[in-house]
Amino acid sequence: MYEVTVEGGFSSGHYLRNYKGKCENPHGHNYKVRITLCGKTLDAAGLLLDFKDLKQVMRPVIERIDHQMLNDLAPFTEINPSAENLARFFYDETNQQLHEMTQGRVRVKDCTIYETDTTTATYYE
Repeated sequence: MYEVTVEGGFSSGHYLRNYKGKCENPHGHNYKVRITLCGKTLDAAGLLLDFKDLKQVMRPVIERIDHQMLNDLAPFTEINPSAENLARFFYDETNQQLHEMTQGRVRVKDCTIYETDTTTATYYE
């Protein structure tokens, strides 16, 4: 099995519903997202996926939420924009694009959201 990993960043605001504490109030983070792909076969160039192609897949997802109040955007109008739910959101959005791009040869292994330098949440299936 092969793996490749790319990181990106974005800044967004959010607040947590049904939560008691500081995070129930609107605040922001400079997030980092790390996505790891996996697959059993390489392409004709010997790559699982070109790093620039993974960055291209991540770009529209990041642009959609960068400098936004996450609570105002679907699906976070219904679910809390927690780091855990953000990790699942990135996983699902990028996995769908990758499936189409590679005809299922490459999939997202996991996605980690860094809410701070020392706090992370990871989603994988």
